[in-house]
Amino acid sequence: MHNENPVQKHSFVKVIEKKLQERKYEILLFALLQHLFVGIFLTDMGFYTRIIWPINMLILGLGSIFLFTGKHSWRHWFRNLHFIVILLLPIGIPFFKDFTWYFAFLNINYVVFFCFLFMEVLRFLIKPGYINTDIISASICGYMLLIEISVFSLQFFQYHDSTSFKGVDLSSPALTFIDLVYFCSITFTSIGFGDITPNTHVTKLITAFVGIAGQFYTVVLVGILISKFSSKN
Repeated sequence: MHNENPVQKHSFVKVIEKKLQERKYEILLFALLQHLFVGIFLTDMGFYTRIIWPINMLILGLGSIFLFTGKHSWRHWFRNLHFIVILLLPIGIPFFKDFTWYFAFLNINYVVFFCFLFMEVLRFLIKPGYINTDIISASICGYMLLIEISVFSLQFFQYHDSTSFKGVDLSSPALTFIDLVYFCSITFTSIGFGDITPNTHVTKLITAFVGIAGQFYTVVLVGILISKFSSKN
């Protein structure tokens, strides 16, 4: 019986790892899009909360691994340990859904997790003096990560005070999350339909900051992309 050469096997793994590393921003972008917008294809919010959300976070965590490959700083080790917490938090929702402190803890950890990813993406966008598909994918990832950070920041206040917003569906954690994804997305794009509105001074100010941050990121990103095109030319 033919046995596979260990050297060949190791070489094959290295090739796969290299290919995934080359496509890390496309992988992360897919993970972010499915996390934010998979609710388009689902109607059973209970199933979404119990099953899909933990799977979403697993995909998102795996999609972010290649951003930190080969790095051994404290950020890398903190991120690995923190990811385990992030992965376990959605699993506990069915058991702790009546405890507001649990959702506060969940949202704070998600904000920290997405801030780490956003800083890593931003560091990549600023560093190289060229333009390619990675730059485009990383740019979109940065936008999606800002939405993630904003959603979980606002969700923290929503669970702390149920009157923080008008128009948010509080019947399930999944619907609350989806409504805030929608609200943050239209705020970032300056559409603002008005069906969901902040209702306390804290959420009004945070919403204002979210809108400013979205516009600022867009302006800075345009400047970065123009400078990279100029450098390439």
